[in-house]
Amino acid sequence: MSDLFNILVVDDDPTMRDCCLQVLSRQGCTVHMAENGQQGLGQLQMQQMDVVLLDLKMPGLGGLEVLERIRLIDPDVSVIMITGYATVESAVRSMKGGAFDFIPKPFTPALLRTVVSRALEERRHRPAGIDEPVPGDAPGGVERLIGDAPVMKRLRMMIRRIGASGSTVLITGESGTGKELVARALHRHSPRRAAPFVVVDCGCLVDSLAEAELFGHVKGAFTGAEYARQGRFQQADGGSIFLDEIGNVNIFTQHKLLRVLQEFEIGPIGSDEMVRVDVRVIAASNADLAERVRNGTFREDLYHRLNVIPIHLPPLRDRHADIPLLAEHFFRVFNTTRREDRLKGISGAALRQLEEYDWPGNVRELENLIERSVVLTDHEVIGEADWAWDHHEPTPGRAGSIPRPTLLCDAEREHIRHVLARYNQNILRSARALGIDRKTLRQKARKYGLLGDVEPPPTQ
Repeated sequence: MSDLFNILVVDDDPTMRDCCLQVLSRQGCTVHMAENGQQGLGQLQMQQMDVVLLDLKMPGLGGLEVLERIRLIDPDVSVIMITGYATVESAVRSMKGGAFDFIPKPFTPALLRTVVSRALEERRHRPAGIDEPVPGDAPGGVERLIGDAPVMKRLRMMIRRIGASGSTVLITGESGTGKELVARALHRHSPRRAAPFVVVDCGCLVDSLAEAELFGHVKGAFTGAEYARQGRFQQADGGSIFLDEIGNVNIFTQHKLLRVLQEFEIGPIGSDEMVRVDVRVIAASNADLAERVRNGTFREDLYHRLNVIPIHLPPLRDRHADIPLLAEHFFRVFNTTRREDRLKGISGAALRQLEEYDWPGNVRELENLIERSVVLTDHEVIGEADWAWDHHEPTPGRAGSIPRPTLLCDAEREHIRHVLARYNQNILRSARALGIDRKTLRQKARKYGLLGDVEPPPTQ
């Protein structure tokens, strides 16, 4: 198995370290080990890790202190706390400190595999394909943007230049094109890379709670505010904040956001004092914000404040040559995390079939298709018939599954093929359904290379 995932085990118990090594290495992971917190932090600074298994009780630096430092070194790494002294209090403190999960000792190999698999899934579950970073680049940087198309090469070059600038960026593109991945790459290529990267899904913000979520509140500011709470901007102080689907924010909150971009200060609800924040703002939208400005649902001054440096992400249908690269990458990931019995690969014909599809859901749709197909296929190699299209997408071989044809002959060929398939290659019934005679249907089937698919003519 390849070293697709790097796991760091930080535990002073050599037996526990060896147990984790034996279990996780069999899953195809590269396992690194440290016997104390200081060693673990040193390894994390030298090598990017996907998951850290961290003992709560250790001599010297304790687990919670190590967890706090890990969050500064790599805010994106998933940390799983392990301990032989499990209590509700320690679990709560770990989760508040940013741990992904908490498991007590002793644990079974099955539990370890399950929790680590969930952590890996959470880490990779982003709207676009990710690849391993090239040594020397910032972890999570542009090398995670897969594609050889000229537009992708220009995008990677632009991110390297923009990342260090600190300017506000507006990322546009259809859903599933990878806007959050680009935002993370911008953060990784900036001087703020060691500080927090905070994601806000503006599409999920409830209008009445949006201000409190973004800017925080003091104790007693409103009914139910039993304690003070930092907003997302304060949580991102010193780092970057990613405002995804910014077009969904209401007009009142837009005014508050404009003040942040102008003055870099926020006003928590219930407080008369303004709080200074040092935050880089990266926004994204799949809607046409310029059109929303024209119809009065988005402030023009805020739009111009956000649109300092625009980045537009192309849909996947505009870079079909990158589809095999993305498909092979997702296959490797899911073949590692979803299969006990490893598959051998994807056939060339199956990859060509993917290139012919329009992908309205972009990279996210491709990722989901590969995951389903890896899980559901009964073959060692995924072929054309093994693609597990979801219920919204017709299976290849049924009407509607082909890309939009550009030539009339393409449309005629595919229509004849689908009708023949529908009537089990019966010439007479297919000809009646098409409104033509059997002789004409045979001629067209021969012309389009479909003759092998139909029944032989009756003997005279």
